[in-house]
Amino acid sequence: MGFCLFPMLALITRLFPLWALLLSTLALLQPGLFTPGSRYIVPLLTCIMFCMGMTLTWEDFRAVGKRPWPVVLALLLQYSIMPFAAWGISMLLHLSPELMVGMVLVGTTSGGTASNVIAYLAKGNVALSITCTLASTLCATLMLPGLSWLYLHQMVAVNVLSMMQSVAMIVLIPVVFGTGLNSLAGKRLKRVQPLLPLFSVIAIVVIIAIIVAVNATKIQSMGPLLALAIVLHNGTGLLFGYTIPRLLRQDRVTCRTLAIEVGMQNSGLAVALALKHFSAAAALPGALFSVWHNISGSVAAAFWSKQSND
Repeated sequence: MGFCLFPMLALITRLFPLWALLLSTLALLQPGLFTPGSRYIVPLLTCIMFCMGMTLTWEDFRAVGKRPWPVVLALLLQYSIMPFAAWGISMLLHLSPELMVGMVLVGTTSGGTASNVIAYLAKGNVALSITCTLASTLCATLMLPGLSWLYLHQMVAVNVLSMMQSVAMIVLIPVVFGTGLNSLAGKRLKRVQPLLPLFSVIAIVVIIAIIVAVNATKIQSMGPLLALAIVLHNGTGLLFGYTIPRLLRQDRVTCRTLAIEVGMQNSGLAVALALKHFSAAAALPGALFSVWHNISGSVAAAFWSKQSND
């Protein structure tokens, strides 16, 4: 037939920001279509993390030790700039306590899996991007609850142990299980693996739509201010994620990769934790960040892909 399925699936996956915008708009106009799905957010995110694991092998874990400095630098930037920026921007714009909680959760979470795709489009170092995402995801089990407590404990009660358990159940266990399965039976799963990014895109788009639907009224009243906060937060990560490695004499390809890794967060995890431990309103920054960081990442990738690597 001359019809190739996998390139079409790749195109659908790359158009993720468009699907997120369309479904979010529908959720805003017809929230009743999506609000019943709120109980499925955590299972959907767990499936996304399992899919991420299914793209990895134990060799990817060993790769962390082969080129440690850029990975360590990414982790330092990830867990210093993004939490502080989330807190500082929230204070500057006088966001409500619920929205500040959501912003900090976005800031303290790990790098987003979409960063690997964006790094590829930006002609970055994809292997480095995957390694950084993996390392920050594993570190999130401790860093996310600890940093959330540091920035939020004077405003809201933060149950660190409970959050650690949640991160382990939603992120660590599915990733490890998926990696183990892929390492043992990767050859038999090759036909399924091209479908995993598409499934992840569908799942995260549905999660975003559900959160937008649950908070439809609040979005209409405070949308512009929160949108500004998210744009500033994401922009801060991209800016410092590029300039600091550049000042440390990293090559341009590495700088692009780290900028994308720092600026793009696992906002789906922030959404799940906000719903489980705080409130629906606290999940709103994560949902909107999911839409915006893919748009800004795609724009940055289009720009960098035309630049010299020297």
